[in-house]
Amino acid sequence: MTEVVGMDKCPACDSAVSAEDSVCPSCGVRLVGATASFEPVAAESSVRSPEAVSADGPVLVVHKGAEVGERFYIDRDHLSVGRDPGSDIFLNDVTVSRSHARLHLSPEGVTVEDAGSLNGTYVNDLLVDKALLHSGDALQIGRFRMIFLSGGGA
Repeated sequence: MTEVVGMDKCPACDSAVSAEDSVCPSCGVRLVGATASFEPVAAESSVRSPEAVSADGPVLVVHKGAEVGERFYIDRDHLSVGRDPGSDIFLNDVTVSRSHARLHLSPEGVTVEDAGSLNGTYVNDLLVDKALLHSGDALQIGRFRMIFLSGGGA
């Protein structure tokens, strides 16, 4: 076991992680933090390696919020994000507007656009109306903080 002092590396992909991370922001592997050490968690069939993420295309990995580790694949041109159960990406928390944001997939990449939400949409802690996402960007919607992974092509 590696003791964490501020920053360490993910045991799965060697990306830098901080002591407060419960999920690697690069590959999404769950990190054991209760004992201030990291151990790989037994892989489930739904856990994918970074290479698999690249093959599947752009994805948002929940880093903080109710569903840490959950992945939302951006596999259509337009996706709705919100607290409405009919949303393409359903985020069940009162800090998320029913129709909070929209994701647009194009040849240029993935763009997030706020849909007039009450609490706003943030990319890398900056309030945005619309922004092109880059691999590694942090998308904050309500209490949900998601890491965007481009999948190599976006």
